[in-house]
Amino acid sequence: MTTVTGVQARRAIFASWLRRGTVFIILLTLVVFFSLASDRFLQSRNLVNILVQNAPVIVMAVGMTMAMLVGGIDLSVGSVAALAGAISAGLIVRDGLSVYAGMLVGLVVGLAIGLLNGVLVVYGKLPPFVATLATMGIARGLTLVYTEGRPISGMGDAYTFWGSGVVAEVPVPVIVWLVIVALAYLLLTQTRFGLHVYAIGGGEETARLAGVAVNRVKLLTYGISGLLAGLAGLLLTARLWSAQPQVAVGFELNAIAAAVLGGVSLFGGVGSVLGAVVGALIVGVLGNGMNLLRVASYPQQVIQGIVLVLAVAVDMYTKRLENR
Repeated sequence: MTTVTGVQARRAIFASWLRRGTVFIILLTLVVFFSLASDRFLQSRNLVNILVQNAPVIVMAVGMTMAMLVGGIDLSVGSVAALAGAISAGLIVRDGLSVYAGMLVGLVVGLAIGLLNGVLVVYGKLPPFVATLATMGIARGLTLVYTEGRPISGMGDAYTFWGSGVVAEVPVPVIVWLVIVALAYLLLTQTRFGLHVYAIGGGEETARLAGVAVNRVKLLTYGISGLLAGLAGLLLTARLWSAQPQVAVGFELNAIAAAVLGGVSLFGGVGSVLGAVVGALIVGVLGNGMNLLRVASYPQQVIQGIVLVLAVAVDMYTKRLENR
C-alpha cells in the first residue's frame, strides 16, 4: 500500500513538473532557435514589439484562464473584442461621445456578453463550447451590422494613446497587461473567490456540497472573460487607430493556445494566470520569429496548430498520470 502510494506521489510530482516546466522549455527553445536564425530577433525594438503586439492576446488569455479553471471555455472573446472596439469607436466618432465614455461603453458591452455566456451555461445548461460559439457568431454579426463592414477611424489621440503611448519609456499596452495580470493573480491566489474557482474546476458537485456558490462564481468568471475581451478590443482598436470589423478573427484560438500551453487544464481546476502569460509569449514569439524568417501565413497557421496539439497532448498525458 505504501509502495503504491509512493508511486502515485512520484507520478503526481512528475505530472506537475511536466505541466509547469514544459512551457518554459518551449519558450526558451524558441528564443534560442530564432536568435540563431535571425539577427533581428534579439534587438530591443523587436522584443518590445512582441510585448506590445501580444497585449490583446495576453489580456484575453487571462480571461480565458478564468473560464477554463471552472471547467469551461470562451470561444467568443475575439468577436467580443471586435464588437467592443467598434461600438466604442462608433459612439465617439459618429455620436460625439467623449473618449472615455465611449471606452467605458465598450467595456460594458464586453461584460454584458460575458455575463450572457455565463447565463447560457449556468442557467441554460448549454455546453460552454456551444453557448460561446453562438455568441461568437452573434457578436461578429453585430460588429458587421454596426460598422456596415467598414472601418471606423478618427477617435483622437486620447484613444490611440492606449495603443501606442509610452509612460516612463514603457509602452502603455504593456503597462495595461501587467496590471491586469497582477490583479488576476491576486484574485485567484489571495481571495475566497479564487479558492472557489479552483474548487469548482476540481469537482463541481463536491464544491457545491462544500457550500460554494457554484452558479454565481461561474457566472462571474464568464463575466470577467467578456470584460477582458472588451478591454483587449479597445487596446487593439487603439493600436490600429481604427475599429476594423474583421479584427481579432482567430484570437480566441490564440487565447486558448496560450492558456493550454501555460499549463491551464482543459478539464478545469489546474493552471495559473502567470503560466497563461508565458503561453501567450510563446504564441507571440512563434509568430514574430516566423515573420522574421518570412514564413508565409498559411504555413504559420499549420505550425501554430501543431504546437497547440502538442500542448493538448501534454495536458491529457499529465491528467492520465495524475489519475493513475
